Amino acid sequence: MSAKKLTGVNSFHSAVSVASRDAKLELTTDAVCIHKNGIEFRSPAPFKAWSEMTVGLLSPKDGSRISCHGVIVGCAGSKHTGYNVSLVFTSMTPQTEKQLGVMARSQFGAGS
Repeated sequence: MSAKKLTGVNSFHSAVSVASRDAKLELTTDAVCIHKNGIEFRSPAPFKAWSEMTVGLLSPKDGSRISCHGVIVGCAGSKHTGYNVSLVFTSMTPQTEKQLGVMARSQFGAGS
């Protein structure tokens, strides 16, 4: 998986919303690394592995919204430093896969 961190988009304060049954986060672009098949993000609270989540991504390039479902595959950290959460997308349409691929390779990502 190649990571792409969304950067250089100061006009977008909340580019990603992440929601599970128990929690909802609005994440800023500096807290998210996007991949073509998942995301990594920082969270102040832990998430249980294998929890299902809904992710809403707002493209900093054209403002389009992408909605995906995923599963938490990793969560590490502490209540003092925060948690690094890894989520893999599931059941994506070919169109959504293409949009995520473009977003992951865009100028808004960090080098891979």
